[in-house]
Amino acid sequence: MKTLVLGASGQLGQCLKKIGERKRMDRLIFPDEAKANILDKSLLESLFIQEQPAFVINCAAYTAVDRAEDDIDLCRDVNKQGALNIAELCKAHGATLMHVSTDFVFEGNGHDLLKENDIARPINVYGLTKLEGEEDIIATLSEYFIIRTSWLYSEYGNNYVKSMLKFGAERDELNIIADQVGTPTYGIDLAEAILKIIESGQSDYGIYHYSNEGVTSWYDFAMGIFDISNTTVKVNPIPTSGYPTRAMRPKFSVMDKTKIKKTFNIEVPYWRESLKECIKQLSIINNP
Repeated sequence: MKTLVLGASGQLGQCLKKIGERKRMDRLIFPDEAKANILDKSLLESLFIQEQPAFVINCAAYTAVDRAEDDIDLCRDVNKQGALNIAELCKAHGATLMHVSTDFVFEGNGHDLLKENDIARPINVYGLTKLEGEEDIIATLSEYFIIRTSWLYSEYGNNYVKSMLKFGAERDELNIIADQVGTPTYGIDLAEAILKIIESGQSDYGIYHYSNEGVTSWYDFAMGIFDISNTTVKVNPIPTSGYPTRAMRPKFSVMDKTKIKKTFNIEVPYWRESLKECIKQLSIINNP
């Protein structure tokens, strides 16, 4: 059973490759971006014809949240039209789609855990285009899994953990937002969950939420990074108003993971334990 990974060179794509190798899943296909441009439907169809996948994992996305406010057309092309292209090809070629989405589809003004069927009301362009992609998938396909995740990091690509380690080493003092609350997600854990769903053979299609367990703010997340990595730097908690950004962010985006845990018997690690593992892996990479 072949599984085609789109967006293979990105952070999650690299995590899937690592877990696939660990599991010895030799039928995971990671095509070069030149052969898997999700905006070039005819090119993408050639890839479907060549590989004939049973599953397609879409990790490709426009994720520059602030830049998206001014780059609306490209963001929508990738996150909406790209998702629709993939969904239409999955339908035409009989493949099941595993699509990665985001907690940013929510407004984030409440205090209750966000469930899959809660009303999605994005407050920025990135979240809106990701929601539009979800809606197009649902309208096109019956066999799909949409996995919403949050605050993704890993030893690969650019992410918050690597940025904090860099800033902590270079600066004496940092100001970090303390009133935006959510849950970090270690890309390796998410990759494990995605592949477990595929391996399960279950057809409980629909939307699922996945992040690590626990609740934290960006400030406390940074403090955890510095504590675990033994980095000494002064960190000041500040309100969102103290660090204006082009795009608004949800104040509270902690997702309820009950559905994915019960349906697929997935054990979700606590965010701080996963952070320890990531920092350990980064240490190995940086000090071979």
